Amino acid sequence: MPQKSPSLPQKNRYRVFGNMALVVPKELDELEKPFSLHSPKPFEIRLQVPDLRVPIRNFLRTREVGEFLSGALAGAMTKAVLAPLETIRTRLVVGVGSKNITGSFIEIIEQQGWQGLWAGNGINMLRIIPTQAIELGTFECVKRTMTSAQEKWKQIEGPKLQIGHVNVNFSLSWVSPVAVAGAAAGIVSTLACHPLEVLKDRLTVSPDIYPSLSIAISKIYKDGGVGAFYAGLSPTLVGMLPYSTCYYFMYEKLKKSYCQSKKKKSLNRPVMLVVGALAGFTASTISFPLEVARKRLMVGALQGKCPPNMVAALAEVIRDEGLTGLYRGWGASCLKVMPASGITWTFYEAWKDMLLVEKRIL
Repeated sequence: MPQKSPSLPQKNRYRVFGNMALVVPKELDELEKPFSLHSPKPFEIRLQVPDLRVPIRNFLRTREVGEFLSGALAGAMTKAVLAPLETIRTRLVVGVGSKNITGSFIEIIEQQGWQGLWAGNGINMLRIIPTQAIELGTFECVKRTMTSAQEKWKQIEGPKLQIGHVNVNFSLSWVSPVAVAGAAAGIVSTLACHPLEVLKDRLTVSPDIYPSLSIAISKIYKDGGVGAFYAGLSPTLVGMLPYSTCYYFMYEKLKKSYCQSKKKKSLNRPVMLVVGALAGFTASTISFPLEVARKRLMVGALQGKCPPNMVAALAEVIRDEGLTGLYRGWGASCLKVMPASGITWTFYEAWKDMLLVEKRIL
């Protein structure tokens, strides 16, 4: 019976060289093939970028973002339609050219052509988009915050102060959330976008001196530095407080009164147009003298006689033109403010419905 040759240990391998067999230890054999199919893969670094599509989409669908975008879109659409009225109004307020609407319209057509009615509209669009977005977004946010604070304050009955036998209860019920929100909206948007207002007025009033946006920025900075972009800021803030407060308060008050009388939850578009126009008319009439002073300070340097402050600007107008001078251009202002206000609210509520209620776009 043939004898079986002893088997090699399992832990070793062997290789054949002609008629000879060489035993190779398993460890040495593995070292010769460090990158074989059975060996571990080399060290790798992988960078995985997180998928941000869902968080971004959720962020864009928040109420605050929807209100911000609605304000921006509403402002842009309104200004595109009403740019000619804004041009005429600015010329009348600062005293350039004719003193009536028809005369200003004819002068612009004769001197600059039809495109002159849209002079400075590019910077006006750049100004109104962030301004309207910040203003309406701030108004909605502050109104909700104030309303919530009043509710919480009412539940805890607010802090009390006892002086002897006299108890004093502090309450926020007398504060109007709409009025506070309106004032905050005007102040925040003015601080953020005032330089764009200065640029827009310079381009509108003196297109020969400031033919383009880049030239206007360069000239203004060269003449007065960064502070020149905030010319007239103080009277703007002072004038913005009564205007913005009255504007938003009147709109919300008229809207609420109409809905209660008609037993409706919201306004239809035609009524919203009228309510917005009335709110703009009231606010503009109350604050118009301050608007005249503001415009005089902002563009007075162009005529070489810039008043030092708002009081001096008002006194100068009264001295030169009497009390009626404080309302010079008021008709053109109402002609611009009333449709602008009504159209803005109509567009704003429509965009809010699409972005927040129906969610057609985002």
